[in-house]
Amino acid sequence: MSKQKGFSLIELLIVVAIILIIAAIAIPNLLRARMASNESSAVASVRTINTGMVTYNSTYPTVGYAATLAVLGGVAPCTPSSTTACLIDSVLAAGTKSGYTFTATGAGGPPAVQYFATAVPITPNQTGIRSFCSFEDAVVRVDPTGAVAGSESACQGLLPLNQ
Repeated sequence: MSKQKGFSLIELLIVVAIILIIAAIAIPNLLRARMASNESSAVASVRTINTGMVTYNSTYPTVGYAATLAVLGGVAPCTPSSTTACLIDSVLAAGTKSGYTFTATGAGGPPAVQYFATAVPITPNQTGIRSFCSFEDAVVRVDPTGAVAGSESACQGLLPLNQ
């Protein structure tokens, strides 16, 4: 009688079942961590937009705040001007980064005396849960529902991020 080498079908099925149980526990936690990471990146990007808008306003006082997000950016090699300020990276200037869609618009004037910036999840409850906005006071505000704050006054009604 010869001995068989290898595993039986039952042993392999038990190992596969254990792996599936571990995956079922780990994957939701991984997805939550990814959403938290995307939200953190979105907040940092809104702060970058705030800094870019203030810098743009002080660099080009006759223009005021940048009219669009694309004006704050520029493609490499970037030469700073009032139409491509080179203040933010080209990925953020394109409006989509880390599962969020970004917008920023200057208003009033000329010179533009107001701006409004938003960050909204591309796919709510998958790429992020909350949305963020900011305006001239440079305070990042949060909407826990993930809805778009359609105006500066709507953004003003939201709570600051740290509260």
